[in-house]
Formats: sequence, C-alpha cells, structure tokens
Amino acid sequence: MKKRNARELAMDLLVAIEEKQAYSNLLLNTWIDKYELEQKDAALLTELVYGTIQRKLTLDYYLSHFLEKKKKISNWVIQLLRISLYQMVYLDRIPDRAVLYEAVEIAKKRGHKGIAALVNGVLRNIQRKGLPTIKDIQDPIERIAVKTSAPKWLVERLASQYGFETAENILSSQLLHAKQTARVNKLKTTVPQAIAALEKEGIKAVKGKLVDEAIEAVKGNLANTSLYQKGWFTIQDESSMLVSLALHVKEGEQILDACAAPGGKSTHIAELLNNTGKVVSLDLHEHKIQLIEKQASRLGLLNVSAKVLDSRNASEHFPPNSFDKILVDAPCSGFGVIRKKPEIKYTKTEEDILSLTSVQKKILASVADLVKPGGLLVYSTCTIDKQENEEMIKYFLKEHDDFQLDETLKDRMPEKVRQYVENGFVQILPQYFNTDGFFIAALRRKVQ
Repeated sequence: MKKRNARELAMDLLVAIEEKQAYSNLLLNTWIDKYELEQKDAALLTELVYGTIQRKLTLDYYLSHFLEKKKKISNWVIQLLRISLYQMVYLDRIPDRAVLYEAVEIAKKRGHKGIAALVNGVLRNIQRKGLPTIKDIQDPIERIAVKTSAPKWLVERLASQYGFETAENILSSQLLHAKQTARVNKLKTTVPQAIAALEKEGIKAVKGKLVDEAIEAVKGNLANTSLYQKGWFTIQDESSMLVSLALHVKEGEQILDACAAPGGKSTHIAELLNNTGKVVSLDLHEHKIQLIEKQASRLGLLNVSAKVLDSRNASEHFPPNSFDKILVDAPCSGFGVIRKKPEIKYTKTEEDILSLTSVQKKILASVADLVKPGGLLVYSTCTIDKQENEEMIKYFLKEHDDFQLDETLKDRMPEKVRQYVENGFVQILPQYFNTDGFFIAALRRKVQ
C-alpha cells in the first residue's frame, strides 16, 4: 500500500465520515490498518480526525468570517480548511508555517492553482487578522453552541433539563480527549500483576479512579498487547463498569443481558459470577452475537450463552420468573459518549430520541415478567438525556406497580460515586470523573 500523508488522509476520512455518516472510531481504525501507518502518523491522523469533528461548528464559525458566503466550495476543501485551522488554533506543537505549507500542497495536488490560492488566502488572513471572539455572541444558546460545537437544539434541550451552566459543562467536557481504560479479568490475574506485565510491553498503566478492577492507560494502546489477546482485560469505560456492579451479582445466578453487544457488560457479569451460573446475552444481529462469543472465549468464560433475539420479544421466548437478575443496557441517543463518537452531536435529532424511547419502553415491558420476585432489573444508558433516563423509569414504575426503586444501589457503588446516587438511580455526567456519561437505575421486583 502506497504511503499516504496523514493530513491528506485526515481530509479524505472526514469527507467519508460526513458523506457516509460512518462512525469515526470504526473508520479510523480501518484506515490505520489499511494504510499501515507508523505510530507517529497514526497519532496525528487520530488527533486531526477526532479534534476536527469535535470542534467542527466552532471551526466553521471562525471560517465563516473569512470565506465569501456565495462561493460554493467543495467538501474536501472545507475539510482541508477545518483540519488546517484546527492545527493552528488547538495544536501548539505544529508551527503555522508547516500547516500552511501542507495545506497549500494538498490543495495543489487535489485541485488547481485557484483552490490553492483560496486555501492560502483564507489561512494567511486568519493568521494576520486573528479569530473573532465567541464571547461577543449575545444569545446564550448560540454562544454555548459555538463555544462547545454543539447544535443549538441540543444546547436548548440540555439547558432546559440541567440549566445553562451544567449544560455548558457537559458539552465542554465532551471536547476533552477520551482516556483508555480497561477492566482486569480477575479470573486470570490481578490489577497489580496486569500493570507490571503491561510495563514489560512498553505500556504505562495505572489503577482506575472508580472501580477496583479498572486500569487506565497513561501511555500506549492496551488493545495492541499480548495480554489483551490472552484475555487479561477488556477495554471498557469505568462508568460502564458500574452497571454490572449495580446488579449485585452472586455466584450461581441466572442473569439476562437483554441488549448485550459487543459484550462488555455480559463478560463483566460472567466474571463476577466467577464462571458459575449463566449469562444469557441477547442481540438482534448474528455478527454481534459472534462478537460476544469471541469476547467470552478470549476471556476464558464458560458461562455466557449468546442468542440472536430481539429483546422486545423476550417474553415470548422465556417463561415468567426465569432470571434472578436482568440488565437492560438500552439502545439510546448516546449523548454520554460524544468524546468517543463525536459525530453523534451532528447526526442525532430530537425525533431520534422519541423513537428510541418507544423502543426502550417495549424492551422494559417485555422483560419485566422474566425477573423473579425479589430479583433485580437494572436499566442503563450511555446518554444524559432525562427523557431516556429518569422519565423512562418513572413511566415504567407507573406501568409496573410490582417494581420499586432499589435504594440499596448506593451501597454497591464505589465511594466516589455514592454522592451522585439518588433514590435508586445514578446519573454520571462526563465532567464528574472524565468518563462517559452514564445513567443506571436499579429496580427490585416486589415479593407479593
């Protein structure tokens, strides 16, 4: 494969993400492998792609002051201007002259002299005149939208749910780099052993901030190690690990994971069961079931049974009172994981939230009778939207008076998290611990 320039590659990748509405993380990994990029180039490509998507609306606000409005400009030229401006504004280690030179060279190669002159003119103008001040925007919604690069409807929605200050904090924190964390498989090793073994592979890792079995990568990629292949750990955000803790797993239990792919929580439950009992993992798609099985096999887990099944129809396939505990990690808008999937900000709509809440209601209704009396139903999402979270729980409890919020959830959460637990549920906002945003509710089925 012919070697490609990281900046030109970033430009093409951004065009592909926008036109195909692909997930940046998936496409990025594919292209890094495809073009066999060296570590340095892969790091620059990752920085440019994620950074430019994260800051897209801010960059466009700046560029709008230097581009003629009537002029129709090709998508690739817009992406080239965005990645160039991103480097000039947010990357201190790259001198402006290098950014300008590369941008003009790419423009010459991919277009013609006129486009090269346009790119050069815009960037030199920005260099000479400086950027417009966001603080001058009078409308608070628009100001937060531009500052945090979020669509106005999302700012309005979060501000109505949390207030302006918290909404801005949520969206600002989502601009930070996502850290890589992993859950150590205690069936195979311990946290100190894993950290020591990783060091021998050139990876610096430290103990996680919240969960006992968590580690955090300070330097290097945990997934590119022999220890990962050996099943010593699973790549997972710490807030996601809290979900399995909420289930209060005990050896020998039968547990249903109703929306299981790619298997992070199923395998965590299986590890907490100490390879006893059974985890039944459901997903709509065969290829995702294979992912779960592959994960379980890598980790040496023998108690995971994965099935292709729409969890909205679970009650037709399992008899009532089949499970000690059930996890519904529901499909959601994903506004808690914008750091890792920044395009979510621009592709999701309020209509999407409405259709998702309909699915969430159907899944909960389908699995409710499958929980044994006295058993637990844990509902979780990786969003921060209250309609999908607190309001969903209120709706469920109104429809199912044989369930109640489990106030002992607080006891099962790590000490640092307990302050955010309220009446049997917890909303982790991304700024609390620099993790994904996550919602968890524990519901206990009453014994009649």
